[in-house]
Amino acid sequence: MERSRGRPRRDQRSEVDRGEQIQAAEREAAKQRLLAQAEEHRVPVEETTRAVPDRRWRRDD
Repeated sequence: MERSRGRPRRDQRSEVDRGEQIQAAEREAAKQRLLAQAEEHRVPVEETTRAVPDRRWRRDD
C-alpha cells in the first residue's frame, strides 16, 4: 500500500530536506548577485549634490 498522504517516509523526508537546502542556497546566491549588482550601480555620497527645494514650495515670509 502506497502512502501518498500524511507523514512522509524517511527517504522522502531526506529528499525534501535536500530540496530545501538547494532552494536556500539558490536564494542566497540570488541575494548575493543582487547585492553585487546594486554595489556596481551605487553612487558614492561624495559624488552627489545636495537637493535644493523648488522655489514653488518655499515660503518667503
